[in-house]
Amino acid sequence: MFPDLTQYIWIAWLVLVLLFVIIELLTLEFTFLMLAAGSLIGGLGVFLLGGPWWLQVAIAAAVSALLLFTIRPLLLRALHRGEPPARTNVDALYGIGGRVVAPFLEGAGSVRLDNGETWTARFAEVLPYPVVAAGDRVIVDAVHGATVEVTPVPRTIPPRESETNDG
Repeated sequence: MFPDLTQYIWIAWLVLVLLFVIIELLTLEFTFLMLAAGSLIGGLGVFLLGGPWWLQVAIAAAVSALLLFTIRPLLLRALHRGEPPARTNVDALYGIGGRVVAPFLEGAGSVRLDNGETWTARFAEVLPYPVVAAGDRVIVDAVHGATVEVTPVPRTIPPRESETNDG
């Protein structure tokens, strides 16, 4: 009474491969490319060899997993070769700039870093402490727990008008 739809499963495999390739073009992480290859090789390949639908799904899953855990890391390593590793978390704070938001008393105060975070800050163990006002620029030298050690950025003094005119 009902037609045997398993004879048209090749269309589903092709649509799945096409869908995975489109998603891969949007993400560029080789994950969906491996799934597309597994679907093409395992799913469509087993269909063309006359395997049942459950074997097609099992082989597609196995080939996809094999590609994900073997070929994908090699491709990612080749893609990112030569790039310095991205600094994250506390390591990303070293060298970042900021602005003083609370006056420094006895070498300790508060700064808002360029990434938007507000941190308790202190100067290096240097006496006398530099004079900084709210809004002055600082650079993070070190991180000690929840406190950043900063160095003030010297203010640039604009040249006087008499120095800029050649008169």
